[in-house]
Amino acid sequence: MVALIAVAMFLFAVYNAVTLPPSPTEQLRDNYRIIFFHLPSAITSFTAFTVTLVSSILYLIKNDFKYDLISKNSAKSGFFFITAALISGSIWSNVAWGAYWNWDPRQTTVLILWFVYAAYFALRESIDTPSDRARVSSIYAIFAYVTVPLAYISTRIFFSLHPQVAEIDVKIGMPLGVGIISFILLFYVYVSVNYRIDRIEEVMLGE
Repeated sequence: MVALIAVAMFLFAVYNAVTLPPSPTEQLRDNYRIIFFHLPSAITSFTAFTVTLVSSILYLIKNDFKYDLISKNSAKSGFFFITAALISGSIWSNVAWGAYWNWDPRQTTVLILWFVYAAYFALRESIDTPSDRARVSSIYAIFAYVTVPLAYISTRIFFSLHPQVAEIDVKIGMPLGVGIISFILLFYVYVSVNYRIDRIEEVMLGE
């Protein structure tokens, strides 16, 4: 049911985004519409990594493997979304600034975040014992989370070309808000489904 709602909201947001008039700025025209994919992807990735942080802390406190599964699947979803944000951000960069990569503080810190969480999955794969894998990856995830607020506040610490959040017209804000909610719901569905699959695999393997 949640998946259907998420898809319906996503399609609603897409329809409203594509029917908006072109930007009055000649350079942007229809290219500004990528924000309806870029911003929801970025926000959802930050949400996913926050869930990973909380789940990792709960695992270390309660030693319950369900929190490790939530942490792993949440991080995996966040990694997908931050990859989408990184790619769409590069496309925007090429349109707005004339190059796909400019080493802008936001681009650079998000790239660092991407590598840090890529290393998280490499770390998990390198440890065979489930309890050791859960404990070590939980500790790593806690420290890895530092890259999330760093990426967020990078444009406030350093000079950046990255657009700042300002007052948004309701014609843009409404589909953008719906898009963000739909992405977060899709994240929830992904984590829930994969969590259940992992639980079934645990039972079958007798872990």
